[in-house]
Amino acid sequence: MFKAITLALSFAAVALGNEGDHGRGSHRTCGVRDLDQHEFAAAENHRRSRLADLRVTEMIGGATIDVHFHVITNTRGQGEVSDAQIADQIDVLNAAYAPGNYKFVLASKDVTANDDWYTMAPGTRAEKDCKETLRMGDQGDLNLYTANIGGGLLGWATFPKDYCSEPLMDGVVILYSSLPGGSANHYDEGDTGTHEVGHWMGLYHTFQGGCFEIGGGDGVEDTPAEAQANYECPDDSTDSCPLLSGNDPVHNFMDYVYDACMYEFTDGQFARINEEFTAYRAQGC
Repeated sequence: MFKAITLALSFAAVALGNEGDHGRGSHRTCGVRDLDQHEFAAAENHRRSRLADLRVTEMIGGATIDVHFHVITNTRGQGEVSDAQIADQIDVLNAAYAPGNYKFVLASKDVTANDDWYTMAPGTRAEKDCKETLRMGDQGDLNLYTANIGGGLLGWATFPKDYCSEPLMDGVVILYSSLPGGSANHYDEGDTGTHEVGHWMGLYHTFQGGCFEIGGGDGVEDTPAEAQANYECPDDSTDSCPLLSGNDPVHNFMDYVYDACMYEFTDGQFARINEEFTAYRAQGC
């Protein structure tokens, strides 16, 4: 359960490394699929309709979010993360989301040894079984799972609007070695968690829609268009859509750059998060 703050309405796959190492190459790999034009429009209309049905007069302007941390290991104990790493991951989330008045608090931690869940991939029986067994809380609680996930991925997440149709699947899954102090080369500062929690809070990739910003791109006006994802640590002057205003948002948490090079959300992204939380996470189904 989260405690909300209100505001006025005005407002790629790469080769895998060794067990526990997973230097997943030079590319961030997120399992969240970008929406096409029709899917994007449908999602935007759904949120607007939901807000209208709820007769919302104020938008949430921040929240305290309980985090249920589920550590999945194999039966040999591989995949363990320390309490210090978990605390550091929560700190990383708080640093990233504090400008929007969102705070994360560790509410529970559990460790489960299961060889099938340990290598789960999105959409699999292993993911379903894991989440249906372990998920805790309601629509406002973040369930965060760490494992040695498959498919060369660093993580994936569900969106707020999906909670009512599949509440037990709601949450974020990340590679255990992407936690702060982990062994995922270039992705060991905890910002895989920041990126995937961004999806859980209602944000899309900044490059969704490319230069055409199909149907609005990522739905945020102050994230300039990108032709495609940026990787590694690109130069600040990178401009993959020169006919449109603004350079690529190469330091944004919702791009694909190294952890060391992503460090910001925009005001527009926090405004979108506020709308998503008001529509879906502040209310029951």
